[in-house]
Amino acid sequence: MATARRAPPGEMSRRLTFLLAVAAGAAIGNLYWTQPLLGLIAGDLRTATATAGWLVTATQVGYAVGVLLLVPLGDVLDRRRFVPLMLSASAAVLLMCALATSIGVLLLALGLLGVTTISGQVLTPLAGDLAGAADRGRVVGVVGSGTLTGILASRTISGLVADAAGWRAIFAVAAVVAVLLAIVLRRAIPPLAPRTRMPYPRLVASVFAVVLRERAARWTLVLAGTGFAAFSLFWTALTFLLSSPPFGYPAPVIGLFGLAGLAGVLSGLRGGRLHDRGWSLPATGAAWSLALGAFVVAAFAGRSLALVLVAVVMIDVALQTQALLNRARLFALSDEARSRLNTALATSNFIGAAVGSAAATMLWSVGGWTAITSTGAALCGVALAAWALGRRGPLVVRAAVDAPPRQSSGVPGLTRPVS
Repeated sequence: MATARRAPPGEMSRRLTFLLAVAAGAAIGNLYWTQPLLGLIAGDLRTATATAGWLVTATQVGYAVGVLLLVPLGDVLDRRRFVPLMLSASAAVLLMCALATSIGVLLLALGLLGVTTISGQVLTPLAGDLAGAADRGRVVGVVGSGTLTGILASRTISGLVADAAGWRAIFAVAAVVAVLLAIVLRRAIPPLAPRTRMPYPRLVASVFAVVLRERAARWTLVLAGTGFAAFSLFWTALTFLLSSPPFGYPAPVIGLFGLAGLAGVLSGLRGGRLHDRGWSLPATGAAWSLALGAFVVAAFAGRSLALVLVAVVMIDVALQTQALLNRARLFALSDEARSRLNTALATSNFIGAAVGSAAATMLWSVGGWTAITSTGAALCGVALAAWALGRRGPLVVRAAVDAPPRQSSGVPGLTRPVS
């Protein structure tokens, strides 16, 4: 196996860090344009709001497929070419969304959008490759916070654009942004040789191989998937809550609630620094405790705007902090296979997100807000139990698997000393 040169630390300037954060945020935002618009889309396409809720699920399922099948290519392709290619593909599908004439066509288009809008998951390990070891957590935190900003700001932007020009306009605007970012990133990303070379089937198989081998990866993925399930459960159901009595808010107002969650951006920056200081696991436990408290607050927020806002801030700070700590911990496992590790992480995240959004649609129909908050609290309890069991063993990353090997791991690009 031929291994390409490593990207020299120090190439990750503040300007490039910021650009990658913006691009990652714009890409991930494509998954969430529809969330505050479910009622609006349902009315325009003459379907039930609960049916429109499956639009979010379709996007997230497509994203999980795209991450699994395409993100590993970040380890074997020149990302300076690969990222603009994926941005261009997502621009084409965004136009398809804008022109959709039925709920079925829009479901298909959003599924394809999920598959193609994976460039943010390629940019995050790229940032980790370009950063030095001493500040890798901080850099990954900044780019990850850009992702969080995209998730939250997308709801606000989507609502405002839809109010001014209709729900289709946001997809057209996003297509233009994707094309512009493709051009800028083609020039800004430094030329990098592939980090490894192997046939595509073996590349995808190695994603599963590293997860099976690395116990810390498996336990971290459990926490990651649970976190995104809780996050998606809350935000999908929040749209239903805020569009129903006693609130009855229109899409632009619902979108503004995403701004309250931007407090999670600052927590993400802090989360990266906590990892660099060796506090990853204690901070993860604290984040999940905060998430549990947030769902308790949310349980009493069915008729209180103030409590809704408090719950939004708490949930976003808690779940985004643990998400960024998960990513930094996984990236510490390997230098040569970060795209594949990120593939496993993102697949777990968005399977969890798809389950969460689907559960929100079903739970809202049978039990309303009470069923949502009870399920969210239960998910936090499961995550806290996993953290408590794993923090002194299975979740500990003891050594980078790319250290000089005494015995091969059997996974391309992954080796570990044998004690």
